[in-house]
Amino acid sequence: MKYHKINGHDFYNMVVHASNKLLEESEYVNSLNVFPVPDGDTGTNMSATFKAAVKEIEGLNSKSIGETSKKLAKGALMGARGNSGVILSQILRGISKGLADKDEVDSVGFAIALKEGSNSAYKAVMRPTEGTILSVVRAAADGAIDSDEKDIVDLMKLVVDEAKKMLDKTPELLPALKKANVVDSGGMGLYIIFNAMYEALRDDIKAEIKDVKPASAKAAGASGTEDIDIKFGYCTEFIIMGNAEKANQFRDEITPLGDSQIVVGYEDVIKVHIHTNDPGLVLSKAVKLGELSKIKIDNMREEHREVLLTKEEYKKANVEQDDIFTEEVVLDVEKKKYAFVSVAMGDGISNIFKDLGVDHVIEGGQTMNPSTQDILDAVSKLNAEHIFVLPNNKNIIMSANQAAEISDKDIRVIPTTTIPQGITCLTMFNPEAELEENVENLKEAIEMVKTGSITYAVRDTEVDGIKIEEGNILGLIEGKIKKVGTSYCDVAEEVLSEMIDEDSELITIFYGADVSEKEAEDFTKKIEDKYEDLDVQCYRGAQPLYYFLISVE
Repeated sequence: MKYHKINGHDFYNMVVHASNKLLEESEYVNSLNVFPVPDGDTGTNMSATFKAAVKEIEGLNSKSIGETSKKLAKGALMGARGNSGVILSQILRGISKGLADKDEVDSVGFAIALKEGSNSAYKAVMRPTEGTILSVVRAAADGAIDSDEKDIVDLMKLVVDEAKKMLDKTPELLPALKKANVVDSGGMGLYIIFNAMYEALRDDIKAEIKDVKPASAKAAGASGTEDIDIKFGYCTEFIIMGNAEKANQFRDEITPLGDSQIVVGYEDVIKVHIHTNDPGLVLSKAVKLGELSKIKIDNMREEHREVLLTKEEYKKANVEQDDIFTEEVVLDVEKKKYAFVSVAMGDGISNIFKDLGVDHVIEGGQTMNPSTQDILDAVSKLNAEHIFVLPNNKNIIMSANQAAEISDKDIRVIPTTTIPQGITCLTMFNPEAELEENVENLKEAIEMVKTGSITYAVRDTEVDGIKIEEGNILGLIEGKIKKVGTSYCDVAEEVLSEMIDEDSELITIFYGADVSEKEAEDFTKKIEDKYEDLDVQCYRGAQPLYYFLISVE
């Protein structure tokens, strides 16, 4: 078929088909990650982000390409996971900007929108790296701009070709890709998206959203909630299709009606979350601002009673409660100056963060990056003037920064890339200090700790001249592979020997879910004997994927 113009219906089919294709190919995209450690989640993150985007337009049935793209961008923004997901959300945001207020566009208009997508992606990255998804979107957009194609099917074929040419060049731009004999995983994800959009137009595909849920991060909360008095009983969530500039005014209007409010405005959409005793009153105020969508009301008191009943049944069976329940209940507490949100995997690590004063732990990390929305939801549950977010993973920092940008609360992202960095920041935090002093001190604390990690290889490869076979035990220092072996205790000992210097005073070991308590005790005893002048601490982290996380201070 030929398309000299495309409208909202056409664009809907293009992006829904692209989402389905990306979901199908997500594991393949994951397999292209250069690093052989089990965190190859580029495909998972991009697919989850795009899935969130198309869910936002499900059932829209609008002929306006501007309206469809705007809602798509909103869904991507809130659902963005990981660096690749955030960049993809910015591409869609830029495309939406180029299509704004249009019912349909010709090939020139669509090319301009693609260029806006490229520009938006580059602006989102502080230090853009060529040989990545950024290069692919730029090449595709520049090809579209330079094209004189009138048929948008032909234009999209050219976009796909230009994306493929640049994708094939990525190993020449990034030596790590060339060594691993792969192309950039994020670029491949985008190529799959563009190619599927082209297929949808060429074959006149009427796409339907595949109802396959990606893995989502869950928040870990406090157990032992029998005596909690839930002051506001109805968790109320909805979207207002109205002027986003009125978001702050609406937030102020509903503040007296409950707690745990989150009111986020983006263009012509206002997303609302509140715990209240009168959801009808909240909705009656909201409908004055515009049409309401995706209304969800949960009776938290009823849910709580059901949980308590289930807990009582387990008590009768003499089952240990702490190992079964981690129910999250939001308390109506007095507003405090500071609060912390941290990302962690493993109940041992999570409990350590809580013991150190973290108010809310989001379960996530390698292979399961929380989305921007997950972080916003966690922040919404806290009643504090200033909220610190500890991502504890380099692939979560962009989502955290995006949440900080969107939220009306004062969120300060401390760019921790490892669990030990997050823990060190908490030990250095001074609740009596002023905000900026704390921010500066926490960022300085990151530099005080060295981090080692012991995991396994998920594929054969070569990194920095080190040959690696699938199943090898890998020892990393600050995220770089330094040691390879067959025993995780031996590799951990080798990693420690490289981390320790004359200024070292403290070694902290967190052992993972696949390490027994006896193995951890024996390893710790060996390290204590080897480094008699240093303090050695060992904790059960129960983290997946990593046999040991080690810090040296």
